[in-house]
Amino acid sequence: MYQTKTGIDQKNRKQINNLLQKRLADSIDLSAQIKNAHWNVKGPSFIALHELFDKVWEQSLEYSDLIAERIAQFGGEVDGTIQTAAKDTNLDKYPLNSRDGYHHVEALAHTLATYGELVRKAIDQCNDLKDAGTTDIFTEITRSVDKNLWFVEAHLQAAK
Repeated sequence: MYQTKTGIDQKNRKQINNLLQKRLADSIDLSAQIKNAHWNVKGPSFIALHELFDKVWEQSLEYSDLIAERIAQFGGEVDGTIQTAAKDTNLDKYPLNSRDGYHHVEALAHTLATYGELVRKAIDQCNDLKDAGTTDIFTEITRSVDKNLWFVEAHLQAAK
């Protein structure tokens, strides 16, 4: 790690950097999964879901950027490559056999919920490491993920 004058000691910065790098891998995978749904959705709700997935994807790109910039702020080297994300993601593989809108909505709801849970755990870990700034970034991300999950899940709830 590079030297920095942040008020967080080197040991905690390394732990926070590792945590951020894990969530960056998840964020990159999340964006790719959302875009996969956007490209492949079919059925009577095509246009509504296609547009929804695109909006959710646009917002998901912000998560990677917030996390990567925080890594750099703490003197870490950002590894946002697809190869690393594929190797390190904690998200389940996106079901490529999903075709109709319902199955894509179901798959994305699962992915968003899993990602949200991982970020909530990161909030707790950052609190333990006394890093309010990174906690705030992860809190901002969870608010967005929760809102997007609500928009996606509404399509499942209407089907019941």
